[in-house]
Amino acid sequence: MDNLTFRESFLLVEGLKVTPQSSQPVFIVLLLAYVSTMVLNIGLIYLISKERNLHDPMHFLFCNLPLNDIIGTTVIMPRLLQDILKEDSERYISYVECAIQAYFVHVFTAACHYVLMIMAFDRYVAICNPLRYTTIMTNKMVMKLSAFAWGLAFLLVTIMVGLTVRLSHCRYKIENPFCDNASLFKLSCENVVINNIFGIIYTVVVLSLSAVSIFITYVKIATVCITSKNNALNSKAIKTCSTHLAVYLIMFFSGAIFIFLHRFPEYSYSRKLASIMFHIVPPGLNPLVYGLQTKEIRQKIIKFWCRKNLIL
Repeated sequence: MDNLTFRESFLLVEGLKVTPQSSQPVFIVLLLAYVSTMVLNIGLIYLISKERNLHDPMHFLFCNLPLNDIIGTTVIMPRLLQDILKEDSERYISYVECAIQAYFVHVFTAACHYVLMIMAFDRYVAICNPLRYTTIMTNKMVMKLSAFAWGLAFLLVTIMVGLTVRLSHCRYKIENPFCDNASLFKLSCENVVINNIFGIIYTVVVLSLSAVSIFITYVKIATVCITSKNNALNSKAIKTCSTHLAVYLIMFFSGAIFIFLHRFPEYSYSRKLASIMFHIVPPGLNPLVYGLQTKEIRQKIIKFWCRKNLIL
């Protein structure tokens, strides 16, 4: 098993450790969470695509978020659900499948930050330059911002995972509930200093670029609101920015928890559980936060619900 080639080798994934008695209840809970997350996010994309009143730059940029949440949830949940019903010794995955899963796990993580970053820029233009909003946030600009968010995510992750798959591996157990870059390069007996260094640089770039840009954006928005003393402008800023900030904080703290737990080996199981929650909690809460807090979307949902009840 240890000496199989890249294309022929199979890896043993640790998966989620549950007792035989609790495997079915855990499976049902995670399945319901996955289905509800998919329904909410797909429903939001469908609603925005169908309703002409929602065809504006803010909502088109927002579509990047549920799309990314669908990727982030789907990349681990079906496999995780499948493994829960298997014996620990039967949770095999091919190296190629593992590398693909790791790739999209990190694309999801990076895109979370960059999508929220371009959405913050949209709020900045809308609040700080309202008269120029329609000339700045054109369809072409929306496409450029979306391409930037996804392009940067794919570029960095391609380099990072590319540095890993070039390595040979002498181990075959993924000591994680799912495949990620660190779990893959830990399989190698070669020198992985480059992988560790790039991994640190990648993490710093992803976190700092989004955090700094969003912080600067909100400082400028707050400055404009304080100096203008315009109640209508301040009300608009609070409604739109509080929703965006709530989504960012949910994502940030969900990710920070398992990064923090990396420093404490005795909490290894808690860290692994937190890494799963990162792919469940933000994707599940994001559509609720945006759908219920954004007036236009909320009104469309209520209108659709009332229409459905009348038909029934």
